[in-house]
Amino acid sequence: MNHAKAAALAYNRETDRAPKLVAKGKGHIADKIIEKAKEFDVPLFQNEMLVDSLLKAEVDAEIPQALYQAVVEVFVWLYESEQKAQMSR
Repeated sequence: MNHAKAAALAYNRETDRAPKLVAKGKGHIADKIIEKAKEFDVPLFQNEMLVDSLLKAEVDAEIPQALYQAVVEVFVWLYESEQKAQMSR
C-alpha cells in the first residue's frame, strides 16, 4: 500500500498575496506530484504535519492563514538551498 502524500505550492510575489496550493494528493497522485517535481528540479521538502494540513486546503486557492508560518519556513529553506547551490557552482 502506497502511503505517499504530497502538496505543491507556488508563489508569485508580484501577483499573489500568499502562496497557493497548486496540487495535492495521496498514493499514486502523490507519486506523480513528486515525479513532476523531480523532473523539473523542484526541491522537495518533507514535513508530514504540514502536508496533512495542506491536503485539507483547496487547490488553486491561497493557503490558509494558519499555515503561513510553516510555509514561510519552507520558503526560507528553499531560498537557503538555492543560495548554497549557487555558491557551490
